[in-house]
Amino acid sequence: MKLHQIQEPLLDFGQGSHVCPRAGITTHDVYDTRLKIRRERIFVGAIGTSDALSKLYTWIDRCANRIDAPPESRQPNLRVPFCGFNLDDGYKAQLVIDEEITRSLSNSDISSILKLATWNERVEASVEMYYRLAKFLAQNRTIDVIICVVPTKLYDKIFSSGLPDVAESIEETDEEQKEDELEVNFRRALKARTMHLGKPIQIIREISLDSNAKGQQDDATKAWNFCTALYYKASQTVPWKLITNINRPQVCFVGISFYRSRDGSVLNTSLAQIFDELGQNVILRGTPVDLNKDDRRPNLKEEQAYNLLKRALNEYDIAMNSSPSRLVLHKSSRYTEEEIEGFEAAAYELGVRSVDFITILDSDLRLLRGSEYPVYRGMHIEFDEENHLLYTRGSVEYYRTYTGKYIPQPLDIRIVKADESAGVICREILGLTKMNWNNTQFDGKYPITLACSRKVGQIMKYLRPGDDEPQISYSYYM
Repeated sequence: MKLHQIQEPLLDFGQGSHVCPRAGITTHDVYDTRLKIRRERIFVGAIGTSDALSKLYTWIDRCANRIDAPPESRQPNLRVPFCGFNLDDGYKAQLVIDEEITRSLSNSDISSILKLATWNERVEASVEMYYRLAKFLAQNRTIDVIICVVPTKLYDKIFSSGLPDVAESIEETDEEQKEDELEVNFRRALKARTMHLGKPIQIIREISLDSNAKGQQDDATKAWNFCTALYYKASQTVPWKLITNINRPQVCFVGISFYRSRDGSVLNTSLAQIFDELGQNVILRGTPVDLNKDDRRPNLKEEQAYNLLKRALNEYDIAMNSSPSRLVLHKSSRYTEEEIEGFEAAAYELGVRSVDFITILDSDLRLLRGSEYPVYRGMHIEFDEENHLLYTRGSVEYYRTYTGKYIPQPLDIRIVKADESAGVICREILGLTKMNWNNTQFDGKYPITLACSRKVGQIMKYLRPGDDEPQISYSYYM
């Protein structure tokens, strides 16, 4: 057994690099300031009660300027001031919102929904209420993104676990993930219902718009997560990217996953999510698949694997106007020989010279450190050529603390077939945990290839029969 400590991956911004998204944006501006064509005015459509919209106007005005960090913070690198969303500072853009591009919810409609007897009736009626107004804004107003503010009295009746804060800045809770499939989830259903409108939506709680509300993140942290997610959704460009080695071939990372339909009529459907080092992405829905008779896990037939990856690579080439030289496939279950043969055939047919097959699982093993703090994030434990552990959660040297509540769980990295070294593969996985533009705290657990697949599958299952082909951008699912 060998232990390696991977240094925190650097991120690339407009004028320089940094390990932290917040410090990087503040000091070096968002990455797309390097581009000749970019959005400097972002038009924000919004839906909410009259009171909620007033709070949203105030919040967006406040986000235009610096917001100080909590004065009592013991971790100055973790709780940092918000730089302000304006033309002069980090984002080099401004948020534009006014009455012409907003729509008010009717109190009588909300009252009618609250009188409905069952959970599903209330959620479905709420989805239709927001959808009707979102459709009007998308079709009749010039907007880039739509904020849906959920009033407190309605929120309590349609969210079981709820949104964590003003932006959808962290993953849904385990409770939400394990919910009864027959119980309608408002967030997922609304995102699926509005997807064909071509405008990403952001769902927030009315209470989150109150300054320093009890039990929530401090205002500076809320502003970081809210503005960064809004910027990515509206501009379709990334605030930061991974630093690439110009001496290495262009690489793309592919997440392969499956999801079940809500009614059980389709057992599992495959998904492919492709991300390049810039964070540009293509998400593609594949075909229904059967469970493996031996381990009861979904697997692709050789032809299905071939068709899924070929379609995804073709879509990627159209969207990005480039093809990768190397593919890294991430999957949260084992690969079959049929899958490997199908994926390799598609990759080589389209000119990809190298394909790495990686399985990423949660591990039951723990490494203990002789300290009150857990193992450092970036600790790589090498058992042999194939089997590795990687701590993507743990003590963070830059933050000078561990931000979690429980003992961190490492990832079980299994290198099934690869041309690259284990060190490079694990370093890439650690870097991909920082490519979630929903959260500016950089110590996420899962690489974007797998974090994305979970959210995409949760929303895909709510698409109705006959709906248009799902959007290919992650901005519609986060």
